[in-house]
Amino acid sequence: MTQVLDVRDKPVTTVAAPDSERTARRRALLEWIAVHSLGVAAALFFTLPFVFVVLTSLMSDQQALTRDLIPDTWEWGNYRQVLDTPGFLTWWRNTLVYAGLGTVLTVVSSLPVAYALAKFRFRGRNLALMLVISMMMLPPQVVVIPMYLFWAKQMDLSGSLWPLIIPMAFGDAFSIFLLRQFLMTIPNEYLDAARVDGCGELRTLLRVVLPMAKPGIAAVALFQFFYAWNDYFGPQIYASENPAAWTLSYGLESFKGAHHTDWNLTMAATVLVMAPVILVFFFAQKAFVEGVTLTGVKG
Repeated sequence: MTQVLDVRDKPVTTVAAPDSERTARRRALLEWIAVHSLGVAAALFFTLPFVFVVLTSLMSDQQALTRDLIPDTWEWGNYRQVLDTPGFLTWWRNTLVYAGLGTVLTVVSSLPVAYALAKFRFRGRNLALMLVISMMMLPPQVVVIPMYLFWAKQMDLSGSLWPLIIPMAFGDAFSIFLLRQFLMTIPNEYLDAARVDGCGELRTLLRVVLPMAKPGIAAVALFQFFYAWNDYFGPQIYASENPAAWTLSYGLESFKGAHHTDWNLTMAATVLVMAPVILVFFFAQKAFVEGVTLTGVKG
């Protein structure tokens, strides 16, 4: 309660205004709690299944068939047993070759095309971009039969991963589009300055554009690496007849069939398949998020 004087110099009593500042702080606190509660719930939703897989992989054969969540004894030997499975290390090597070589070829072949679509002015550029976007919307299952006939019958490369690796040397529609969107954010003044200094287009691309496009390249490389590492459809089509050419995604299905009651070993194999992808994303997530974010700044 406060006192004020009216026009007749007589003290009168008035009611103080509501404490709006305290109300605003209380509302901000409630909003903070609600937002972070949703974040924690989402984190648990995505994390708990992985935690369950890891814990099950460390159980014994008998305990893995129970409802227990925590291992009675931590069976680290399950991972050694999976690694000693005939062919598992071969599947790992094939997957590294497929994902690593495919990623390098995709980035090297897609970057010049994206640079041309982003920075060159030529007749038919918009049509070329529309064709790239159209290829993104084309399901791979549509062309699987003619592609298989070409690689298996004409080139005689069935039973290997080369029909999946070689096409990556000719670019990827999604990678071209993503890189093009990122390169659009690079100011043309940098390119003009390089040309004034006597740089050709190739040197401008390598000396100016490439260092500035590292976040976008990292995003494209990670997308391609994850795709190749998890690819099941391609190896099933071209490499299923040759176990020596299997990848982890296809070999894991065979491993699961051979150990359909040994859930601890199946979960251990699953962890070994997921671990490299998780580690790669953990160390490259900053560049990945930056590259994905900046690709949508300018169209």
